[in-house]
Order: sequence, then C-alpha cells, then structure tokens
Amino acid sequence: MGRALIPRLLAAGHEVVALARPDSEAKLPAGCTAVSGNALDEKTFLDRLGQADAYVHLVGVAHPGPGKERQFREIDQASLEASVRAATGRIRNFVYVSVAQPAPAMRAYQSVRAACERTIRNAGLEANILRPWYVLGPGHRWPYVLIPFYKLFELIPATRDGATRLGLVTLPQMIAALAWAVENPAEGIRVIDVPMIRRITNRSVTVAARNGAS
Repeated sequence: MGRALIPRLLAAGHEVVALARPDSEAKLPAGCTAVSGNALDEKTFLDRLGQADAYVHLVGVAHPGPGKERQFREIDQASLEASVRAATGRIRNFVYVSVAQPAPAMRAYQSVRAACERTIRNAGLEANILRPWYVLGPGHRWPYVLIPFYKLFELIPATRDGATRLGLVTLPQMIAALAWAVENPAEGIRVIDVPMIRRITNRSVTVAARNGAS
C-alpha cells in the first residue's frame, strides 16, 4: 500500500519521508525522501521524523495466514511498538491499518492487531485506525467471486452487520481512505471501518463519523 499511497500524497502537495530497509531505497516512488532504517528499531529512524504532521504505519507480514502468529508478533507488533515509541510526543496524527473486528477467522492476526490498537490508545496518541477485512488488488483478486454473496447477505437482517463489517474493499478505496486519514487528524481515536472506508471514497464522510469509537 505504501508504494501506492506515496504518489497520492505527493500529488496532493505533501512532503513524504519513507522508511526503507538498507539497499531498498531505490524501490520507493520518486519524489519522496528515503530513510534507510529498521522498522523494528526506532533509534534507526527517530532523528529523521523532523516536524512531521502524520505518521503512517504500514509494516506487516506479507500474505497473512493462520500459521504466522509468531511472525505477526515479531514483525507486525514489534514494528508498531517501535513506531509508537517514535511518534509519542512528536506526531499529532498517527495512522494505523488494523483489521475488522470481530471476525470468524484469522484469530491470531486479529489478536495481534487488537493488541497494537491497545498500544496506540495506551500511549495517548491521536490516531486514525483503519479496519479493512480484505483488500482487493494485484495478487488478491480471487474474492471478487464472493461479491454477489456479500450483496445477498447485506440484504438479510440477520447477516447484514457481519457482511458490512467484513466487506471487501479495493486498493484504490484503501489509498483514498489512508490519504483522507493523513489529512484529517482525529481528536483521540477515530476508527475507520469498512463502511466508512467506502464513504470516504464516495466523498460523503464527515470528520466526526465514529470519532472515538472502539
């Protein structure tokens, strides 16, 4: 998502500083300032935060699966904790991509992301927390076949809430929501769930929506 978000922010006139692993700086989109460092160790990038208004955390294990709980804790959670330590007292708008909750699957992944949300809250950060379920994009297109079933379940009162909360969003929708979150700091914690991600894309969202919700 980072490589798609950076051009969007640059086009909107933002200055972007992006963290990359050593020797991977060339993979970043042109126009941003590359910082070489370790996402698990804030000391490697802390002095490069400068006067940033927003901090976007997008570090996570690729292709999450049920058997990756250790990786979720060693990468997803550890990098979030490092980012929170770096942002506390310095950043007025922390943006984090979590996951829809509750959900019937991927319990280890949900558990780690919920723990990360608690870390953000406990640090007293002002934060936008996005909660998608599954993001449709390159390499992640097979769930398109499920869209008709989602539409059906959204019409049935007994399944409407789950189908909406665990709805599919596209990569462009996520990028639009992330860019919106960067430009609209929360007062406290703002949860941006699937319906709100979709409304942001349709430009019908209000800043107050779900402000402070858990």
